[in-house]
Amino acid sequence: MWTYVEPQSLTPTWVHFDKRFGRPACGTAGYPLIKRGSISTYVLIAQDDLNTLGYKTGGLDGIFGGRTEEAVRNYQRSRGLAADGIVGCNTWRSLQEDVVGTGRTSTTID
Repeated sequence: MWTYVEPQSLTPTWVHFDKRFGRPACGTAGYPLIKRGSISTYVLIAQDDLNTLGYKTGGLDGIFGGRTEEAVRNYQRSRGLAADGIVGCNTWRSLQEDVVGTGRTSTTID
């Protein structure tokens, strides 16, 4: 869940808070495991990462359907990860490392 707070004294500056929920996919920190049928903000984050990297999910809707699963499998294969179509610990780490520094794209969410 993403929360934005606009302090009155700093308008229009935005403060970003990352409120993670769910059991993390990796030990004690990180995003939760997501797979086909998942519906959440985390699916939206994964879809945005995948689209940014050129793996088309069919949109940004927060619903982990067939096209998102196919994009995940293709991404996993390209990175030598187990191509199970599930975004768990290793896939999250890889996605987050790969999108760092990509800058604005047509799928950037503001």
